Amino acid sequence: MAVSPLKLKEIKVISGEIELLTGLHIGSGNTEMHIGGVDNLVIKHPYTNEPYIPGSSIKGKTRALLELYYGLASYSYQIDKRDGGLTTHKLLQHYSQNKEIVDKAKTILKLFGLSGAGSEVLEEIGPCRSAFYDCFFTEAFRKELRERNLPYTEIKAENRINRITGTAEHPRFTERVPRGAKFEFKVTFKVLAEGDEALFEELLKGLKLLELDYLGGSGSRGYGRIKIHLADPALREKFENIKVF
Repeated sequence: MAVSPLKLKEIKVISGEIELLTGLHIGSGNTEMHIGGVDNLVIKHPYTNEPYIPGSSIKGKTRALLELYYGLASYSYQIDKRDGGLTTHKLLQHYSQNKEIVDKAKTILKLFGLSGAGSEVLEEIGPCRSAFYDCFFTEAFRKELRERNLPYTEIKAENRINRITGTAEHPRFTERVPRGAKFEFKVTFKVLAEGDEALFEELLKGLKLLELDYLGGSGSRGYGRIKIHLADPALREKFENIKVF
C-alpha cells in the first residue's frame, strides 16, 4: 500500500464561544441516589464547582452526527453490532471495493482517530487531525454571574404522565446549566497531508450539524440546543453559510 508522507504543515484553530439556547445537561457519572436530592447532576470542575462542557462530549456528538450524515452508522452496525454503529477500520476492510464508503470512512477516521487497527491502516490514515478542548465559562459570563449573584445551575423537575388517569408519576429532578450560559470554545486541526484542507471543511460541517441538533442528554425534550459564535470573522461567515441539507 503506497502511503503519502505526513508532515505537519499547519495547525488551524477554531475558537469562539458556545452559547446555550436551552438548558444543558451533561451528566457527572454520579449514580448515587440521595433522599430528597437531585437525581441527575451535571459535570463540574472539582476545584471551582463550575459546570463545563467536556471536549469529549463535543467530539463524540460531532463524530456521531457526521457518521449518520454520511450513512456510515448502519453499515458499521451490520458489520459488528458491538461497535454500536461506530466507524472503525473494519468498515474499510469489509467494503474495500466500495470507494464511496471507504472515502467517507477515511474522512471520519482521519478527523477523529482510530484504534485497534493494523499497522498498514494506521500508516495510511495517520494521526487524528482534530483536538477538542474542554469548554469553561467565558470570563465575561463568569463576571456577570458574580455581579448578579446568579447560580451556576438550575434544578428542573420532571415526571411521567399516566395516560389512563392523567396524573403525574415518578417525579425526578435534573440539574441543568441554564439558557444563556456562555462557554469558551476551541478546536484545533492539524494539516498533515494533501487533501486535509477538504477534511477541515468536513469538520466545520460536523459542527454545523451539532448546532442543528443538540449537545448532552435529553435532547428530545428540548435540552442542549447551542449556538456557536466563532471569533475569526472570515471563518464565522463561512460557518454561517454552510448548508448541510
